[in-house]
Amino acid sequence: MAAQAPWAGRAVLDVGCGTGFHLPRFAETAASVTGVEPHPDLVAIARRRTKRLRHVQVVQGSAQSLPVPDASVDVVHARWAYFFGPGCEPGLAELDRVVRRGGTAFVIDNDPTRSTFGGWFRRAFPEVDPDEVQRFWSTRGWRRTPVDMRWSFSSRADLEAVVRIELTPDVAEEALAGHAGTEVDYAVNVWSRDF
Repeated sequence: MAAQAPWAGRAVLDVGCGTGFHLPRFAETAASVTGVEPHPDLVAIARRRTKRLRHVQVVQGSAQSLPVPDASVDVVHARWAYFFGPGCEPGLAELDRVVRRGGTAFVIDNDPTRSTFGGWFRRAFPEVDPDEVQRFWSTRGWRRTPVDMRWSFSSRADLEAVVRIELTPDVAEEALAGHAGTEVDYAVNVWSRDF
C-alpha cells in the first residue's frame, strides 16, 4: 500500500477496522486516522488501543454508510470489509463519496486460487467464483496486486481457533487433520483504485 499511495501527512480511513490493529501504524505518519467499525465491542477495543493517539478517532458505522464527510479522505484501507465483490456496490458508492480527488482506496481480500489456505477456502465456500470476483473489480477500474504471505501462530491452539473461525466446521476439521504445525501459507489480493 505504502508504495502505491503513501499516507504520510494525509487523511486515512480504515473501513472495518475491527480491534484497531492497523490504526497505530497509520497514525505514525498520517495527518489523521479514522477507524470505522460496525460492531460496538470491537469499537470499544479499538478506542482503547488508540486512546493515546490524538489524531485517531474510532466511530461506529458501516461500509454502506460511512460516518465521514464528503471528499474528506485520501487513503482508504479495507481489509476483509468488502467480501468478494458482488454485493459490495453500496459500500463502493460510499467510497466514491468520501475519497477526495487524488486519493486511493485499497480493498484486501482472500484469493482462493492460491495457497494452502486458498484451497481450504475453495472447499468451504465453493459458491465464490474467483473469475466473477476478478471481473467485478476489474470492470470497475480496480487494479489487482497478488500478495503471498504466511500465517504463523505461537501455538497450535491459536492456529486451530482461527481456522475454525474462517472456515465451515466440516472443512476446518478436515483441513486441520491434514495439516501439521503452527503455520500456513496464505494469499490475498490487494485491489486498488485511484480517485
